[in-house]
Amino acid sequence: MDIVELKAHLDSISAITNQEWLASLDDRKRKELEFHNRDRDRTQIAELDGDTFEKFYANKKFYSTVSRSSDYVEQWLAQHARGKVFLDYACGNGVNARKAAKAGAALAIGFDISDVSVQNARADAAAEGLGNTYFFQADAENTKLPDGSIDVIVCSGMLHHLDLSFAFPEIRRILAPGGRVLAIEALDYNPFIKLYRHLTPSMRTDWERAHILSLEDVEFARRFFDLGDVRYWHVTSYAGAYAPKLLPFLNLVDDVMVRIPGLRLLAWMFTFELLSNKPS
Repeated sequence: MDIVELKAHLDSISAITNQEWLASLDDRKRKELEFHNRDRDRTQIAELDGDTFEKFYANKKFYSTVSRSSDYVEQWLAQHARGKVFLDYACGNGVNARKAAKAGAALAIGFDISDVSVQNARADAAAEGLGNTYFFQADAENTKLPDGSIDVIVCSGMLHHLDLSFAFPEIRRILAPGGRVLAIEALDYNPFIKLYRHLTPSMRTDWERAHILSLEDVEFARRFFDLGDVRYWHVTSYAGAYAPKLLPFLNLVDDVMVRIPGLRLLAWMFTFELLSNKPS
């Protein structure tokens, strides 16, 4: 399928009415939609008082400490997206799709269950003059994308929102022979981070809290893909949210700890590649 045909198919998906779309979602997915519409409503966020913002968004400060993993993702995109059909799978506000577009993707696609997220992604791409992007609303477990239509996929912080018994087969279905996936996820072993999640229930849906990924999920993914590079990130660096001047030192400590089996399981995040095992 060439780019023109793929865009025509995307137009047909986008033409699904809101009534049909909502009727296709079960209760779990409607709750995810409602949560992320609230979570990404920029107008509403701007109007929140300090206490309410802290209740729902206090964890945002930790993302100021993730430069090591963010740099790795950008390098991965620069290496693999050029000239490819790229998919930002459950894209949120479309950050990775826009990065892929800037890295020279033939077409950078993003979809999300949240219509607010899709609107944000379209607006941001238009503001940056990125004509090689396409954003639409879709269900990550039933994307309606054509078989084998996507060369490169990034799944950033969203697999734990999904039922992997549906998501992994769907990703395999849409991935072209020779294609690859990069997943960036929180890791469910560090007891202090698990306690923080328990104490901040307003920041997550019930499903999300119960399905943070472990290495068992990576092993499950191997039923559908070949496993590529696995890396661990941020054993200590997230503490830099409280002491920014210590972040360079914490990053050095991280670089040592993630090399040690056992200790690296205390990482906040990990990344893993999934490679198509379809015959080319």
